[in-house]
Amino acid sequence: MRGLLLARPQIGSSARKARNCSLTATMQKLVFYVNYFGVPIFEEVLAANGVALQRVDLGQPEADRQRIISQASVYQISSGVNDIPEPLLARAPLLDQADNLLLVSTVGAGYDTVDVAACTERGILVVNQSGGGNAQAVVEHTLGMMLCLSKRIIDSDRHMRREDGISRHAYTGRNVHGKTLGIIGFGNVGRQLTTLCRRAFDMRVLVCDSHRTPDEVSPYGAELVSLHDMLPQCDFVAVCCSLTDETRNMIGATEFALMPPHAYFITTARGGIHDEQALITALERKQIAGAGVDVWDVEPPPNNHPLLKMDNVVASPHIAGATVESRLEASRRAADRIVALLRGNPPERVLNPEAWEAFRARFERITGCAPQEPAWAR
Repeated sequence: MRGLLLARPQIGSSARKARNCSLTATMQKLVFYVNYFGVPIFEEVLAANGVALQRVDLGQPEADRQRIISQASVYQISSGVNDIPEPLLARAPLLDQADNLLLVSTVGAGYDTVDVAACTERGILVVNQSGGGNAQAVVEHTLGMMLCLSKRIIDSDRHMRREDGISRHAYTGRNVHGKTLGIIGFGNVGRQLTTLCRRAFDMRVLVCDSHRTPDEVSPYGAELVSLHDMLPQCDFVAVCCSLTDETRNMIGATEFALMPPHAYFITTARGGIHDEQALITALERKQIAGAGVDVWDVEPPPNNHPLLKMDNVVASPHIAGATVESRLEASRRAADRIVALLRGNPPERVLNPEAWEAFRARFERITGCAPQEPAWAR
């Protein structure tokens, strides 16, 4: 989904004096978007609350674009870096033009299109759609890759389409039941994947997440371990974390070498968490049995990418979270959060709660209204 900008309208002097006012009653609301704004429910929810849509792109005169950014109250942005032109990423150069920006909201769980620290410095809240529309979709896609790899579904299908006389003994697979799954990142996707694999396949689940405690993991029937302790024990390794400075390139040559030769590596998270060249090398050297790859350094990857030439790789073009249901829910959730913010009700969960005091001052300066204090700020 492309970026969306909500322009700040003019508020009369009497409205500026009001406290805890309903902004939707005093504002002329306008959302700007870049190329694509999502499924119709997004527009419908905003329209029902008096919010109009208008397109913005780099083809506009620079003065018009800067005017829009300087008036913006909300920026709804894609979670995919390759979806957004560099000047429109929610980073310092754009934020420095956005004197009235209150909220940056990513359409998915990922937020590498946003410089969270830069937003925090400026008193701008950041939210994502984690736990909303696409978590279930990503879990199902991850499991689908696990099954396709272990049951040799994709590579046998390719062989049957290319050649006659296939021997079924050449494609003997492995059961998933009772195997060990290593999960990197224990957010909504990691937790749901744990529950599904434990219940459906009686799998042992190991978790690597530096932000979790054993008490947070054990109720799900999982064990919290370090990354390097986890990898040698796994039949499957699934990356389910966000791309941050901490996780960038965390899976490289050393980590692939620690995995057993029968293990499969699966990532439906973000490109950049694993080293693509290290994965290619590990597969070429048969250090691991195969990989399921939904996210890439460049999206979509060129069709001559080395991983796309390997029969033991199941590839998809960053579509794990892209289902009819997930897009509907993500669009609805994003619109609801925008409307709530305009009414002075900050989102129930933000990525940078430390920005609250600066945000509150910014909100009052821009709107003349005091926002309600959320539970996470108390």
